[in-house]
Amino acid sequence: MKSDCNPSLSLRDLPGELLAVRFEAMASPCELLLPQADRPQALELGSLVAEEAWRVERKFSRYRDDSVIGWIHQRRGTRLEVDAETGSLLDFAAQCYELTDGLFDVTSGVLRRAWRFDGSDRIPTDADVARLVPLIGFSKVRWERPCLTLPEGMELDFGGFGKEYAVDRAFDILARQRAEPFLINFGGDLRANRPPHSGAWQIGIERPESVRQAAALLELARGALATGGDSHRFLMKDGVRYGHVLNPRTGWPIAGAPRSVTVAASSCTEAGLLATVALLHGTSAEKFLKMQDVRFWILR
Repeated sequence: MKSDCNPSLSLRDLPGELLAVRFEAMASPCELLLPQADRPQALELGSLVAEEAWRVERKFSRYRDDSVIGWIHQRRGTRLEVDAETGSLLDFAAQCYELTDGLFDVTSGVLRRAWRFDGSDRIPTDADVARLVPLIGFSKVRWERPCLTLPEGMELDFGGFGKEYAVDRAFDILARQRAEPFLINFGGDLRANRPPHSGAWQIGIERPESVRQAAALLELARGALATGGDSHRFLMKDGVRYGHVLNPRTGWPIAGAPRSVTVAASSCTEAGLLATVALLHGTSAEKFLKMQDVRFWILR
């Protein structure tokens, strides 16, 4: 059923006395799962989660001219003072860049000017990609909190952790309102505060190249899971599959990357970062994750 107070929300009864509040955000299906909750309360809590997801999307979307990212892009080459939340995400981006020796780089989104991962066979030329590589490198960005200068031609893209960050933000808001069990799921990136009374949360890992078919079923008591992969974003040319995970140093897809990586961690942002960096390690993804001492699942 649709909510009268917010038509963007819908409410569904699920097996196991679960209520699901569902909505769309960040180009993904999103939901809040609540066991044994009454319907008015579920819609109230769901509204809190949805509003935070939409807020993060509005503020940091690279597709909106009125977002913080759009504002920065419109003022390239200018020294700008950013707000505290944006500063925290830039600090996080800088740490990721340093810890991964440049593999995780929020300036690599500029490569979408050449790459369109729409399942077609349209591969960019070497020259098209080579023209963009000099515009990549967080070390070229001048970031001295709270002031930022983005060089001409470069872009910022928080898409590598934006959805996971939104999950954690919504989780913190909801945790202050509710002690009873809940699970927040934004497009497969999720976090739970505690297990439902019936036992652990049942989480399916989607089989590559399938729709709603689980390759594995996991049990989660609390914490976060995030999944990365190329099931829905790729190109195919002469029998060669080009996944959407790009090496920021070369501008080309990572060779030998797993089709899907799922990681468990205490926060969704941490889980998402580890899953993405594992993909960036290509054939060494499993070795990298074993060194991190985390639970993970790889599908090839």
